Amino acid sequence: MTPAIDERDRIRAAMDRILSGSSVNSNGALTVVALATEAGVPRNALTQRHQDLKNEFYEHVRARGEIPDSEKRLRARVVKLKEQHAEHLKEIEELKNANEILVRALHQAQMENRQLRQQAALQEPRIRALPTQPHPAPSLR
Repeated sequence: MTPAIDERDRIRAAMDRILSGSSVNSNGALTVVALATEAGVPRNALTQRHQDLKNEFYEHVRARGEIPDSEKRLRARVVKLKEQHAEHLKEIEELKNANEILVRALHQAQMENRQLRQQAALQEPRIRALPTQPHPAPSLR
């Protein structure tokens, strides 16, 4: 598919509208998606064919002292991931401690089991078989 002849012009006009806060076709966010929507072009027009315009748009956004929405979202995601990572590290430490306690308890139980088996092997059996008595023959009456 070949791009429209006026595609670059439409992107530049959309860039001006978004940066001036007077967007018509998009939500006015400082993103490539909003710029593409405002210009009426597919997003890949900015990410593949006109990367220079995409970069120019982000340069204008940064020159105004603003952070692009996509970068804001990424920064928020990084903060959230760092929090999750800290929680996971704490959980891992707790699991390691619990594991050490369980290993010690298992070792103790194994030692006690071994001692009980040794004691049982040394003792006389407590169950004795009783002598059996012969049963009288059944009478036929």
